[in-house]
Amino acid sequence: MTERPKRHIKDAIYETYLRRLQRGEITHEDRLIDLAIAEEFAVSRMPVRDALMRLTHEGYLESTTRGFALPNLSQSQILEIFELRRLLEPRAAALATSELTDADLDALAAAVARSERTLETGDVEALYAASEDIRRIWIMGVPNTALRETILRYIAQIQCVRLATLHDSASHQTLVDFHRQMVSAFTTRNGAQVELLFLRFVLAGEESYRRLHPVS
Repeated sequence: MTERPKRHIKDAIYETYLRRLQRGEITHEDRLIDLAIAEEFAVSRMPVRDALMRLTHEGYLESTTRGFALPNLSQSQILEIFELRRLLEPRAAALATSELTDADLDALAAAVARSERTLETGDVEALYAASEDIRRIWIMGVPNTALRETILRYIAQIQCVRLATLHDSASHQTLVDFHRQMVSAFTTRNGAQVELLFLRFVLAGEESYRRLHPVS
């Protein structure tokens, strides 16, 4: 087996797995094994370990005895993430309102349509995929690079929370309703409405989490 050039390969591995994490393609049941990834990229284990350790340092993964996995967050950590979201996401979404292109809005509408169909099918996996596509589209429209990158840093943690609530029918309905209202607000370029809508959604998400996981 011929190895690819090692220069920058750790960055390519990092970026590949970062995208997979942000798209929700890696779940809590998955274990990332350096030997398997090294074989996938036809490289030695060293650049793979570097990439996985970088993702761990950034909070996307944690090291376990059986490989790397999504972090297992405590209740207090999850509630801290909700506090971050209340502070950052409404303003970020408002800033993105004027930056989203017509193509972005079309992509959002298509993803929202997929989200809506899950009310009939009950397909939680499809809802999760649609919601992550929606999130990725608007976040990439945030013009403030530092703000955008800060939000992207806790995407994996948001996925943990979302996976813990989506099987609840009330939370499912709340998320789909938010998607509908969000695409409408973005389409009308109403930044103030977007900001208020996102704040209400984060608060509703926190309420759902607290209802399903009472603080002990």
